[in-house]
Amino acid sequence: MAEGFRLWANPSSPHAEGRKARAALEDARERIKRMLGWEGELIFTSGASEALWIALNRAKVDRRIVSAVEHDAVFRAAPDATVIPIPPFHAEPDREALAEALGEGGAIFALQSLNSETGTRLLGAHADQSHDLVRQVREGGGVLLADCSQSAGKMPLPDADMIVVSAHKFGGPIGIGALLVRDFALLEPGGGHERGYRQGTENLPGALGMAAALEAGGLDSWATNEGERLEFRQAVWAAGQAIAVGPQCSHIIAVAHPTMSAQALLIRLDAMGFAVSAGSACSSGTLKKSRVLDALGLSDDVAARTIRVSLGWSTTPDELERFATAWASLC
Repeated sequence: MAEGFRLWANPSSPHAEGRKARAALEDARERIKRMLGWEGELIFTSGASEALWIALNRAKVDRRIVSAVEHDAVFRAAPDATVIPIPPFHAEPDREALAEALGEGGAIFALQSLNSETGTRLLGAHADQSHDLVRQVREGGGVLLADCSQSAGKMPLPDADMIVVSAHKFGGPIGIGALLVRDFALLEPGGGHERGYRQGTENLPGALGMAAALEAGGLDSWATNEGERLEFRQAVWAAGQAIAVGPQCSHIIAVAHPTMSAQALLIRLDAMGFAVSAGSACSSGTLKKSRVLDALGLSDDVAARTIRVSLGWSTTPDELERFATAWASLC
């Protein structure tokens, strides 16, 4: 990022300084695509929320379809979307409801690859199921939008037409993300930058930081290994009530306390030196029931006692051990 600030000029300007900035920006774009294994186009955005808005509002389709467990940013970007339910305690959208929605004409369908509140793998958990879902969307004339905010940089990208990526979710800077697009022909132009698909001057320092974070490595480079994370997850679940719907990742854990409310838990754990969340981070300051937990079929009582424990690249084994001890003391 320091290099980006030294180079900084408007990458769209034709003067020498602008051309230097443009060259650095395009280099970052190619590095990010290479690290993600993406062969299509990449539009830099201010983060996942903007990428979702561009995809859902600029796609050349007649309608928008979203799963019931999407991030609140999806529902803000597409308030009129057809919502596909998730059968209670399942990890896949209702296929009959999806087929019916797709049958009404060309649409874009938004689905998370990994749920931000429960760690449930919704797309790409099982290769055969994932391929079948992708085929259903495409045979129905739809465009598949995968929100990979929680999985990009940690897991392979799914086979989708558009993919949302957020840099700070894999150790990059805040304020930078990307919309990966299989073909620009899928989108209506809507701005003076990023090939005409975004408004606002590009964030060169952020783009360089995003590329560097991806090149620093994925889950294998974290301070904890897979075995330590899985052992920690079992310890947390053993002391509380596991909220495990379908295949789970190892770095996002949902657990319900036997009796204490989520808000009380946040206060108690914060005083003990631990930062956890209730619901999605963007709406965890609210007291309403999580949309995701409701869609997955959890009762109001269980949802009110559920917290989300997230691990990051810098989380250490010692921190896992200390949290597990603190959590057990509260249960």
